[in-house]
Amino acid sequence: MIRLSVNLNKVALIRNGRGSDYPNLVKVATDCERFGAQGITIHPRPDERHARYADVAALREVCTTELNIEGYPGERFMQVVLASRPDQVTLVPDEPGQLTSDHGWDTVGKAEYLRGIIGRLKDAGIRTSIFVDPDEKMLDGALDVGTDRIEFYTGPFAHNYQADAAAAMAPFTHASAFARDLGLGINAGHDLNLDNLTYFAARMPGLQEVSIGHALVTDSLYFGMGNTIQMYLRCLHNASKA
Repeated sequence: MIRLSVNLNKVALIRNGRGSDYPNLVKVATDCERFGAQGITIHPRPDERHARYADVAALREVCTTELNIEGYPGERFMQVVLASRPDQVTLVPDEPGQLTSDHGWDTVGKAEYLRGIIGRLKDAGIRTSIFVDPDEKMLDGALDVGTDRIEFYTGPFAHNYQADAAAAMAPFTHASAFARDLGLGINAGHDLNLDNLTYFAARMPGLQEVSIGHALVTDSLYFGMGNTIQMYLRCLHNASKA
């Protein structure tokens, strides 16, 4: 079964909008796990416009499934994750102030940098994943820098899904098989939703985990968080049977 990790950045954004602690991110995270989520993800950025660095330690205390912290590995980020030791750290090549993640790492050009960062995380016993595009060269580079997993940036698939689902899917299916053959663990995320998730997951050999936030939190406005999480889990269940 492909695991569902719920990204709570949009919940944190709502919290921050009123300068209070409502909704409380810890409460939402524990409820998501109770509703069936198999992991919790946050992505604190330097301006802390949604998830905050302090949220990492707070969530580490309560999460009973898997805590995944995404982010650009600046020194403050590294200090926070090394102190809290989440189950997984996903390295994302975001520039400061970037609205959202929109590309994978250049694992060849940044090999020395990534190798050093991943080494520090591994020494702390933290599983590492790095954001990548579906490119064989970048996957070879990911293996070379020592990451445990890769997370495919799925924005291009989601953007082109309605126009031509098969064409949008093809590079990801190929890259997933290639990554699996390399022995890399495979995660995916960005703009996956109730419309495209089953189609995507059913065609990704070796896919272990998806991280979904914006669409899932938006759907929960209509369906409720508990029901929405179950809907996403059904998508993954249906993909596993396809």
